[in-house]
Amino acid sequence: MENSRKAFTDFVDKAVAAASLLNRDELMFSYKGILYPVTICSPEAFKALESFEARSDDVILAAYPKSGTNWLSQILNDLIAISQKKTLTKESSGDAEKPQEFPYLEVGDPEKYERMMKLPSPRFMVTHLRPENLPTSIFKNKVKILLLVRNPKDVATSFFHFCNGIATLPSYETWDDFFTDFMSKKAAWGCYFEYLSEWNKYIDKENIMTITYEELKENPALGVKNIAAFFGITLTEEELQLVVERSSFQSMKKNSEKTHGSFGNVFFRKGGVRDWKNIFSEDQNEKMDKVFEEQVAGTKLGKKLKYDVYCKA
Repeated sequence: MENSRKAFTDFVDKAVAAASLLNRDELMFSYKGILYPVTICSPEAFKALESFEARSDDVILAAYPKSGTNWLSQILNDLIAISQKKTLTKESSGDAEKPQEFPYLEVGDPEKYERMMKLPSPRFMVTHLRPENLPTSIFKNKVKILLLVRNPKDVATSFFHFCNGIATLPSYETWDDFFTDFMSKKAAWGCYFEYLSEWNKYIDKENIMTITYEELKENPALGVKNIAAFFGITLTEEELQLVVERSSFQSMKKNSEKTHGSFGNVFFRKGGVRDWKNIFSEDQNEKMDKVFEEQVAGTKLGKKLKYDVYCKA
């Protein structure tokens, strides 16, 4: 476990060091019309990813950046560990066993996918990609995907702070500047509203489970229980409570230096709901409300987000 944590922190440290040598306008590149960070992604890796062969027992977490990916990664890693009869304790810090490969599908060198062929099942993978940019084998082999979504105002707020905390992404002098980029499809991994619209086409498939950041916040135990059931993992009451406890924001932030190195505080900032109220202007509220209404509100995924509850002033 120490080696796998080190692989994670080493990768992030190297990417940040490389990014610090670049100008702001050199930090991103465009692939199929979407922007990605140049120090962690590459066109060559995206090309190699197309032929990646998924296994039917792979475990995939799909989420747009700053939707709670690290939180759900902790939960899923712990569930996988339990299914493999590994012992979790309150004291064991951070994630359960992480694969040696950086878990984000689209992040890394082009040879990564050949190395992943040698990893034992179940392989755990995370992706920020839209479904049309994922390998076709994932859908052909009906890999189970946990789709995590979060209210767009908190996503934007968290993304802004993240961009200003890590050198791999362009930083912003003002929130207004970031909001303009976020709303005009200039943020890394593309437009969140398009992301939601594209994934909405898949949410009725039996191999895809959708969960919102907010519902998991409201009732963590029920969320973990439902996720475990989706992946066919049986939990005792004691195991359930342990997974919930280990994945609490307080626990993860406390262990963040061990799991995410010197950038632990950047990855785990507040972990709350409705932080957008501290930063959105009235005009920005109206702009996002209008775009959400036009593009997402009428979809099943849009309704699941409970926009009126979490995003109305």
